[in-house]
Amino acid sequence: MTWNRHIISIGWGGILVIAIVLALGSYSSAMAHKVSIFAFKEGDRVYTESYFSDGRAAVNSLVEVFDTKGEKLLEGRTDKDGKFSFKAPENTGMKIVLTASM
Repeated sequence: MTWNRHIISIGWGGILVIAIVLALGSYSSAMAHKVSIFAFKEGDRVYTESYFSDGRAAVNSLVEVFDTKGEKLLEGRTDKDGKFSFKAPENTGMKIVLTASM
């Protein structure tokens, strides 16, 4: 009977270790697929460049542009280099959202 309790005790400890390893593994996996979008304005245009954390371009990814009230102004897709540009909206702030997948 003591032997069975020892196995159960190790089993729960093992479950805890597995849970920690899975949590850390999924964190690093998620970080490996992090995506970033950079935007800058030149003249009357806004240019964006989108990349995954490994340096690959976010190709054919959805870019949506919203005004400060949350209304969508426009949308488009990144090119083969992860770039997208658009005419800057008149006198308004904006939020640029990138939706990318591997």
